[in-house]
Amino acid sequence: QVQLAESGGGLVQAGGSMRLSCAASGTISSFIVMAWYRQAPGKQRELVGASVSDGRTNYADSVKGRFTISRDNAKNTVYLQMNSLKPEDTAVYYCNAFKPPYPQIWGQGTLVTVSS
Repeated sequence: QVQLAESGGGLVQAGGSMRLSCAASGTISSFIVMAWYRQAPGKQRELVGASVSDGRTNYADSVKGRFTISRDNAKNTVYLQMNSLKPEDTAVYYCNAFKPPYPQIWGQGTLVTVSS
């Protein structure tokens, strides 16, 4: 089974930028959806953005215009570029891969902390 490993998290000031990476142990081109989720303390996990295999992307309203998801099938890596970060973006960010009818695959997460 493909494993996912996130990297790139850390501490950043509000208004700053950060890029998260999700490296897969195998090919990602067969996954219909590669996505980023996040979970803030005391809150449910929520979808941040998704990259569909046909090229479409979609984003949560809270990050539209600030975050960009992209996938590099040649490197088996998915990225999340985050700009204009806000304290409310503080969360653990998880990479997710989905290929029906198989179970979703999750990474272990990377913590992003945005200071005000």
